[in-house]
Amino acid sequence: MTPRATDRSRDDREEREDRAAGVLLGAACGDALGVPYEFAARLPEDRVPEMVGGGLGPYAPGEYSDDTQMAVCIAETLRDHGEPCSDLALEQTARAFLRWRREGASDIGAQTAQVLGGTERALAAEGAGAGAAETMAGLSARMFGSGQRCAGNGSLMRTAPLALAHLDDPRGLAESARLYSLLTHGDPLAAQACVLWCEAVRQAVVHGTYEGLHAGLDLLESGARDTWAGHLAEAENAPPGSFAPNGFVVRALQAAWSAIVHTPVEAGSPDRYTAPVQAAVRAGDDTDTVAAIAGALVGARWGRSSVPQGYLDAVHGWPGYRADGLAGLAGEILRRHGG
Repeated sequence: MTPRATDRSRDDREEREDRAAGVLLGAACGDALGVPYEFAARLPEDRVPEMVGGGLGPYAPGEYSDDTQMAVCIAETLRDHGEPCSDLALEQTARAFLRWRREGASDIGAQTAQVLGGTERALAAEGAGAGAAETMAGLSARMFGSGQRCAGNGSLMRTAPLALAHLDDPRGLAESARLYSLLTHGDPLAAQACVLWCEAVRQAVVHGTYEGLHAGLDLLESGARDTWAGHLAEAENAPPGSFAPNGFVVRALQAAWSAIVHTPVEAGSPDRYTAPVQAAVRAGDDTDTVAAIAGALVGARWGRSSVPQGYLDAVHGWPGYRADGLAGLAGEILRRHGG
């Protein structure tokens, strides 16, 4: 191999590692940026969101919320297990969710709280040998089967790290996204949203584009593709604020995608991360979640190097991660899964 080819290979690897780190850091910084404005009055276009803390926690300045806290639970599982869909990996994630609920849940969505609380009670009744993942997914499925609303945005906000374990395996990623969503969200809509966004994140890391969201339609069951194509078209034709309230998973995805497509930036622009993520915050309503969802994809495309140093210096959260720790966790996932 010539020195030039070697240099190019090293450059490609470093760019991929930068974009991989951008997934977790982009989500965490978007989350922390949206925290102060969750369910508050929508920010005007000339107001710049800031990591000032407060919100529903209340949170310290730069502290991320449940969106990233639950994503970290998944990311640590991916670090520890080579097969994301294995029973052991799903069990570790379910147990981590329960530990987070007991020890670190500064805020928790109603649907997720119901599932995790019900799982805790069931495990206490059944004994220590019961499987948390099976219990959790079973309860989630029964809730959906009973007619309860089970298509909140709580699984979409946390599943982006799965892309890092499947950079060369879109079908495997789709299956992981589905299974990790179904742990707490029994509605297929939530799983479909996770499949689409995870594939968008995967292709952003691998190729540095946003083309993966539409390409992900092919990973859905055939009956859902036209419906989701319509949802994406709506997002591309209306501003992000049109999709508030956005607790419903479809509208959360639309708000995040709208913020990205309606905030075009150039590759060398210093605000290539901040502009679309701030637009996601200005969408209003569930601001930390929409900005975390958007931030994961924007970070995947532009990388850690696109995130302002001030954000990286401030961002932190349960169970003790700061920016370098989140970036290191992304790197460990890549090494575990051959990325």
